Amino acid sequence: MVALNQKVDLPILKQKDITLYIKREDKIHPFISGNKYRKLKYNIIAAQEQGFSRLLTFGGAFSNHIAATAYAGKKCGFETIGVIRGEEIKSKWQNNPTLQFAFENGMKFEFVSRAIYQNKDDVDFQNHLKTKYGTCYILPEGGTNTFAVKGCGEILNNGDAVFDVITCCVGTGGTLAGIINASWPYQKVLGFPALKGDFLKEDIRKFVSKENWELRTDYHFGGYAKINETLIDFINAFKEQTGVPLDPVYTGKMMFGLLDLIKKNQIKKGTKVLAVHSGGLQGIAGMNQRLKNKNLPLLHT
Repeated sequence: MVALNQKVDLPILKQKDITLYIKREDKIHPFISGNKYRKLKYNIIAAQEQGFSRLLTFGGAFSNHIAATAYAGKKCGFETIGVIRGEEIKSKWQNNPTLQFAFENGMKFEFVSRAIYQNKDDVDFQNHLKTKYGTCYILPEGGTNTFAVKGCGEILNNGDAVFDVITCCVGTGGTLAGIINASWPYQKVLGFPALKGDFLKEDIRKFVSKENWELRTDYHFGGYAKINETLIDFINAFKEQTGVPLDPVYTGKMMFGLLDLIKKNQIKKGTKVLAVHSGGLQGIAGMNQRLKNKNLPLLHT
């Protein structure tokens, strides 16, 4: 499956003589969009080949991965179980659009405290879940594993060889790793983490051997799912100017960071840039609920 590369025209790009295209991975599937489609593809195949009938995975209340796994599981004939971070959500999950979508697609939920959730990769905890729910194919939080990285390596195609710089938002690092593996030696790959901290470098290095990449860690806006009026205004203005919707957790921060680097002349004149849109737009509805409760401006839909 090949995503369309959409040219972006903004005054700052003309001023700095930068060519920017967005790879519209968000359009490759209406419900399993962007990197979630890529990450699930080979995991689903592996689960089928190994004879599993049940998928179990982990995520937060607004997780794109949870929503995508539920839908993909239903379409491919799997039962799905989502281990959800935060026991406080258990009494009100019906008001959460992400979890409601997952439930409508057949997912069962296991709500656990944030402390217990920290054990998500622990063998004993996973065995406890298998005892409770039966034999299952376990997908890690965010879906990142070797199969996911393989799938994300298919984001780039031969036509993308013309670009000098590839940019991508970063959650668990699997999408960026796949892009790095598929990149050409002369290309620079820039990752924009949505989380605070520098720990992702080691996670990404588990899957890559190339050195043509770096993380830009100054654009997380305070941490995962943190947002302020500056970012809201940027996302809304970007959609109005380009017609491209961005999500507030991942792609909005990446695009804000990329244009900031361009403004600061950290992307040299004449550079051709490809920004990967990894999807995640289903999370806007949930974020707008939070913004409304805080009396902040809403994201345009």
